[in-house]
Amino acid sequence: MLLASYNIQYGKGKDLKYDLARICAAIETADIIALQEVERHWPRSGDMDQPAEIARLLGGKYYWVYGPGFDIDANGGKPGDRRAQFGNMVLSRFPIVSSRHHLLPKMGLAKQFSLQRSLIEAVIVSPKGNALRVNSLHLSHVGDGDRGPQVEKLLEIHRTAPLEGGAWCGEREGTEWTFGKPPPPMPAEAVYMGDFNLTPDSPLYTRLTGPYSADYGRMSHAGGLVDAFVVAGGKENDPKDWTCDTCNPPQTHRRIDFCFVSTELRKCIQKAWVDQKAQGSDHQPIFTELDY
Repeated sequence: MLLASYNIQYGKGKDLKYDLARICAAIETADIIALQEVERHWPRSGDMDQPAEIARLLGGKYYWVYGPGFDIDANGGKPGDRRAQFGNMVLSRFPIVSSRHHLLPKMGLAKQFSLQRSLIEAVIVSPKGNALRVNSLHLSHVGDGDRGPQVEKLLEIHRTAPLEGGAWCGEREGTEWTFGKPPPPMPAEAVYMGDFNLTPDSPLYTRLTGPYSADYGRMSHAGGLVDAFVVAGGKENDPKDWTCDTCNPPQTHRRIDFCFVSTELRKCIQKAWVDQKAQGSDHQPIFTELDY
């Protein structure tokens, strides 16, 4: 199972041209795709419904869900007019049996520009019959002070999801709510992919992956998360493994896009890499291969 994550910067590439086709060409081999900065009805990107267009460009071969964190009146027009939206997307070659959209905490800042961020979750059952929660998310760009509560919310979601059960649970006569199907799963096994806007030297990276031991590496606890790229043999903070190239000096290249997986999936990680040749965004797509 090949997973990909890509902050697409609403299709705006390194040449400042908008081109969703090259975005799709960079990720079309993946079975499950997490996208960030996908928008609907913004003038800058041609008033396009980007989630629908991405699904079309990928040949209609993927199930998909979209969650806008940022949602505003597009033009102050008549009731029912289009809304401008900006958020995250999950696409899957395998059926998405249920989905949830989580808004993340937001600090009301007086000076810095700040957006409402969110996480879109898709529950997928692999061809092997294994259920998996796939999450696409985008944390605040402002600073760790803003991102800290968002990381805590992510960890809360990770901890409580299996306890809350699927999109529906319990017993009910008839098929009005259930379509005659069994309750959808809400597994502990989960993947969190996206633009975290933090580097491995951030205390928040430690909060996500556990404290560091000079003798044994990251001390990830059972029920926690691991960095798939590192488990696959990569280094936490090697400059050559950057995923974003437009950050302010002195760090112009940083690894801020991650695939974190629940510790139950650690042994399923086969390999992970960054495609640094892609030109479709100011970020690079990242790939993770799981045997699941």
